[in-house]
Amino acid sequence: MPHAVSRLRAARLARSTKPFLARGGFKRERCAGCRLVPSHCLCALRPSAPTRAGICLLMADIEPLKPSNTGWLVADVVADTFAFGWARTETDPALLALLRDPQWHPYVVFPGEYAAPGRVVHGALPPDPLRDATQGATPQRPLFILLDGTWAEARKMFGRSPWLDHLPVLSLEPEQRSQYQLRRSRRDDHFCTSEVAAMCLGLAGEHVAAQTLAAYLDVFTHHYLQARNQLPVAWDGAAHQRLREVAAVR
Repeated sequence: MPHAVSRLRAARLARSTKPFLARGGFKRERCAGCRLVPSHCLCALRPSAPTRAGICLLMADIEPLKPSNTGWLVADVVADTFAFGWARTETDPALLALLRDPQWHPYVVFPGEYAAPGRVVHGALPPDPLRDATQGATPQRPLFILLDGTWAEARKMFGRSPWLDHLPVLSLEPEQRSQYQLRRSRRDDHFCTSEVAAMCLGLAGEHVAAQTLAAYLDVFTHHYLQARNQLPVAWDGAAHQRLREVAAVR
């Protein structure tokens, strides 16, 4: 069954008037399941990890069409992944309904320097507001809202989405630098969507899911770069071995 990012991609393609050509990417036939060329297909390695936490991807217009987009990997691993296209003039009613759903406690994941201090949660999740409520109350599940696009697009989404203004802002404080190799960034503190999702899952105590997603990103990166350079997949390499080890933990 297609996941949320796959469905959003299909809907975006249906609105396109001409084929989307990825900048700098290979122009050969691609697998519909993983967006790689068939010789480097990743579908047989797709992992999954059960989580209480959910991920909501708010995606810039053409982001679902980019083969290098890693929100797709998040949706592969985390069953409760939701994906919506962003537009300044309109908001998907299903997104607003999701944010009102009482089972979720939403957090907008964005650097705290861009938000009012009273909204910012620094590097750790606060105690669940329902955990100490009356007996029998069901604790809310964390829902991490990731702004998926270029840095300029993400800043625009954050600043021009008034329906996000009442939500707490989770400001991550990573100790490592981004390892993402498929797009260039001028700053080492800019992480790809999959890396950010893995950090959020770790904060929520979903350590197996976080490790699975990180290992899956490494494998995807290897397959993508090998295909770009017309080289074979190293099936016994370090990336694949790590993914197998994480899968064995479950």
